[in-house]
Amino acid sequence: MRFTSTPFSKLSLLDLYEIMSLRQEVFVVEQNCPYLDADGKDLYAWHLQGRDHTGKLIAYARLLPPGQTCPRGGGDQNYPSIGRVLVSINHRGQGLGKKLMQQAMGEAQNLFGPQTIEISAQKYLQRFYTNLGFQATGKEYLEDGIPHLQMRWHPDQKRE
Repeated sequence: MRFTSTPFSKLSLLDLYEIMSLRQEVFVVEQNCPYLDADGKDLYAWHLQGRDHTGKLIAYARLLPPGQTCPRGGGDQNYPSIGRVLVSINHRGQGLGKKLMQQAMGEAQNLFGPQTIEISAQKYLQRFYTNLGFQATGKEYLEDGIPHLQMRWHPDQKRE
């Protein structure tokens, strides 16, 4: 998988279409969760794209700078955030989610400096994120009808 990280203003129309299409495929259709994906945060984000050897978008994460994060469940806007994390359904079970998150964490540190990273994690993925060094920081809450946890990773914590 080849990664690129691009600010919104530098995305091509095709890149943006592929990103929005894949996000809808996973978060709206697959998870049967109608919600407003185009939440205005994309304009301030860096868009981490993982593409296969043919150039097809198969993994994605959105990196938000401090001040633009989505504080839910006790979140803190002072930290950068990683969200909209996904691997396409046909490419799961190959460790690509871990590679994507490792890349996203490193990219967030490069872009925003060595500081705490916050995520709003779907509850069923808590172990996945814990294995990457994230720790739950609050109580479970519902976001778009799906149980979530606020989690944080600190630069001095290990990253697998």
